[in-house]
Amino acid sequence: MNKTAVLEGLLFVVGEDGLTLDQIEDVLEVSEEEAKELLSSLKKSYESDERGIRIDFLGNRFKLTTKQEHREYYQKLIENPETNILSQAALETLAIIAYNAPITRIQIDAMRGVSSVSIVRKLVAKGFIKETGRSDLPGRPILYETTSDFLDYFGLSTLDDLPNMDDFIEEQSEVEDTESDLYDSKYKEED
Repeated sequence: MNKTAVLEGLLFVVGEDGLTLDQIEDVLEVSEEEAKELLSSLKKSYESDERGIRIDFLGNRFKLTTKQEHREYYQKLIENPETNILSQAALETLAIIAYNAPITRIQIDAMRGVSSVSIVRKLVAKGFIKETGRSDLPGRPILYETTSDFLDYFGLSTLDDLPNMDDFIEEQSEVEDTESDLYDSKYKEED
């Protein structure tokens, strides 16, 4: 098995969280020296002009990042109106952040039930959310909240203009009660 390829996959999976040298050693079951060699080998393969990513050591973690020299193209993609359409997952993530800010990505993941790493990264790049500090939780994860660009995009003056979630929850409860009554009345067992 090619452990360099496995390391590349691991760095991709963890996204912006990155990996510490200890984590690489533990997961790949290698020595510190071998972990450093694998990182060095992978890093060298990314130095080619034919590659668009690289490995950076940021915040005591190794992370896959894009190359700075390609920044103008990434900016064009973000600003392109055709790519500015928000997916259902992005809208869901924005709603969670808007109603619960400041919030960590792990808390967002817990509410959504799936990983939000790439969505959070895209929303930061589009300027809809921003980092607002660090939580006091273990590991001091980054806190996120919405930006004025978010308010502009959705035509809101402030977050107070968002619909009241209690009203929505009440409406959903009424719909569920009605559906329950229809089922009970239509499908009763005969004696």
